Amino acid sequence: MDSTRQSKIDRLVQKELGSLFQKMTNTLGGTIVSVTSVKVSSDLSIARVRLSIFPTNKVEETMALIKNSAKGIRFELGLRVKNQLRILPELTFFHDDSIDYIENIDRLLNEDHQRISEQEKVIGKSKSEE
Repeated sequence: MDSTRQSKIDRLVQKELGSLFQKMTNTLGGTIVSVTSVKVSSDLSIARVRLSIFPTNKVEETMALIKNSAKGIRFELGLRVKNQLRILPELTFFHDDSIDYIENIDRLLNEDHQRISEQEKVIGKSKSEE
């Protein structure tokens, strides 16, 4: 269970990283990176950051770039939150593919709906011929 302090740090890090990635959009080649969630460990030493990346065909390339520049990102974050946090947690980045999963389910449902509509048309035509 998260403490109140952990929740406050989660929200602070998420907000500041979101604005940092928004500024970095040009550096990332036009790729949009949004911070979907941040979870700080109970000892406040590690922050697990989940990122959603658009367009999805640049996920590996963008994640590699972000992971390689993690120390620089942490430094920039430290400059932004220096008055609120004494010790800044170590950042670990993960790709959040929940949006891809939702899009896949939506696509499958639309395909199923189209298939059912086509079957109903065929059944309707065969009844009218009788």
